[in-house]
Amino acid sequence: MRAVLRALGDLSVTAGLIILLFYAYLLWGTGSYTAGQQELLRRELLAQDVSPGGEGGERRGEPVGPIRLGGAVAMLAIPRFGDDYRYAIVEGVDHDRLRMGPGHYPGTAMPGKIGNFVLSGHRTTYAAPFNRIDELRRGDPILIDAREARYTYRVTGKRVVDPAEIGVVAPVPGRPGHTPTRALITLSTCHPEYSAAQRLIVFGELEGREDRPARPGAAP
Repeated sequence: MRAVLRALGDLSVTAGLIILLFYAYLLWGTGSYTAGQQELLRRELLAQDVSPGGEGGERRGEPVGPIRLGGAVAMLAIPRFGDDYRYAIVEGVDHDRLRMGPGHYPGTAMPGKIGNFVLSGHRTTYAAPFNRIDELRRGDPILIDAREARYTYRVTGKRVVDPAEIGVVAPVPGRPGHTPTRALITLSTCHPEYSAAQRLIVFGELEGREDRPARPGAAP
């Protein structure tokens, strides 16, 4: 009996260690993958920072046609979370894309444009870029560094909704079918933490745009 109990104890300890290692990987190990992908997305943004009148008729910072799935959209910064909080936004919100960082819902507005610029991100695992968005308060700035300009949005409110509530990603959040007249931003993540039972939604509105100067020597 003692031998059986000892064997069961050893198995329990082993199983416990395996579970702990698995959760450690989910919480921290996945972050290394995201860090690598973020570096690639940042390089892509730098490479696409072209001059006005460049080859192919590109204007500085404005891509020709829609951004491809998995491509870099812009940089996200939220001052409330510190100077080190900067993430490259990827086009797409499927599983593979969200492992790379915050994702832009295809078909929603682009940065600074009239409509709803909708972003989704992990609250846990894969660097958890949206882990702290519950801390945002009305009036907090959300900075989007796109190729052509920096856009400053201000938080206007928060909601917790069911996963099936798709009205929050409409051009006018909560009013599907209405024509937008303002440039808005929506951040979406799982709620509560470590659960996908609901969605935490943060809303914001564009406050200002700061155009980027052309690089020295660029054509007017």
